[in-house]
Amino acid sequence: MLFALRHVTFAYRRGAAPVLHDFSQDFPAGLTILRGPSGGGKSTLLKLLAGYLAPAAGTVTTRHGRAPDAAFQRHDVGFVFQQFNLLPGVSLQRNLELAGLIGGVPPAVLAARVQHWLDRMGLQPWSATRVEQLSGGQIQRAALARALVKAPAVLLLDEPTSGLDDTNTALIAALARDWLAAGNSVIVSTHDPRLPATLGDATALTLELPAA
Repeated sequence: MLFALRHVTFAYRRGAAPVLHDFSQDFPAGLTILRGPSGGGKSTLLKLLAGYLAPAAGTVTTRHGRAPDAAFQRHDVGFVFQQFNLLPGVSLQRNLELAGLIGGVPPAVLAARVQHWLDRMGLQPWSATRVEQLSGGQIQRAALARALVKAPAVLLLDEPTSGLDDTNTALIAALARDWLAAGNSVIVSTHDPRLPATLGDATALTLELPAA
């Protein structure tokens, strides 16, 4: 089992209605697609799985049998946020290099791996460009490349194709399929109807908005 959630409740501030309430779910290895309305808890759930948020009640357990911690985040998880969270002021290539170093990729391996993902994402011509000068589509592909450079066991993708054209969406879907075929896992939150058709079979979760 990749993740197990038991009776998880989470709210962003004390006294607020919970985004998730008494939520239990097993996440098997492979592909899971999270669906549901905006505000239904999909992004929150991904951050709980990664350990970026902690539940107010209940437990989140990883495949290692413990709660997600900093080591799990560095080595096991590749996370693509809706806001992308690339490091401003430095080049695209440096963003990938730093992600690999933090993830423990050996320096002897890192340079070739960075070049591989820049090529695979069609980003090599912009490798020396500061990320704030990239287009929206380039930033989305760069965020995925940064997540993949450390070769994580699980990819957590939060609306990875939002606003992308069909060509870029097909590229991201192909990369996710390849990652799955290599024995890794992908959990993706999406409203994009193009993704389920291109990613293949999935465990579909529908997260309902909490009662007011």
